[in-house]
Amino acid sequence: MRQTERTAIVLRYANYRDNDRMLTLLSPTQGRIEALARGCRRPRSPILNASEMFALGDFELYQKGAHLTVINATLIETFYPLRQDFDRLSVGTYLLNVAECIAQPGVAAQELFMLLLHTLSRLTFSDQPWRPLTAGFLLHLSACEGFRPRLQHCVHCGRRLEETESTWFDHAEGGLVCRECHQQAHVPVSAAQVRWMKHMLQAGSAAWVDSPEMTVPYQLLRSYVETRLDKPVRAAAMLPRD
Repeated sequence: MRQTERTAIVLRYANYRDNDRMLTLLSPTQGRIEALARGCRRPRSPILNASEMFALGDFELYQKGAHLTVINATLIETFYPLRQDFDRLSVGTYLLNVAECIAQPGVAAQELFMLLLHTLSRLTFSDQPWRPLTAGFLLHLSACEGFRPRLQHCVHCGRRLEETESTWFDHAEGGLVCRECHQQAHVPVSAAQVRWMKHMLQAGSAAWVDSPEMTVPYQLLRSYVETRLDKPVRAAAMLPRD
């Protein structure tokens, strides 16, 4: 039996019995954590607000065997304004679901944690459009998780690609394909979209590119990342339609 404290974001919860919840947390040091929040649904519970989705806090956890229980929580941020805009709330929920699919129990997730926190902050407290924010999140997620798109050379023949030539994207191989190698299943990518991805990867996750929406490969990156996940992203069906 031991007691630990973890800074974490609530990715999901499931109501349990009359007043409890099972929380899925993302910790930068411990990855995905499942913990029981006893009595959190009581009106005067001190951990009520910290047991909601999106809650960022310091969670005091008690471990007995393989089971973790939240015994206290200090709330840092709720990202409450998301709840006032259904589109942005849907996007935020999608980001949480993607992070849950990626994070592994007991495996440090510092980059994923900071990327999620940074994107949620911009989604909540800025007027930046959600599509570029989501595309940037997915692009940097692919980079920090080891499947960064290859954008300099054709993934089939290895030829270096010119900036102005027509290219396609091969989801299975994870990169661009030249005209000679492309097949019907490959997705066309504009030169402007390739430049956007290159700039975002070079500038880092804090970069913001004010570009026309046609320049942002939102659907491409969604499809690419979702094909790399072990399970479907539940909130994908909630995302605003183009």
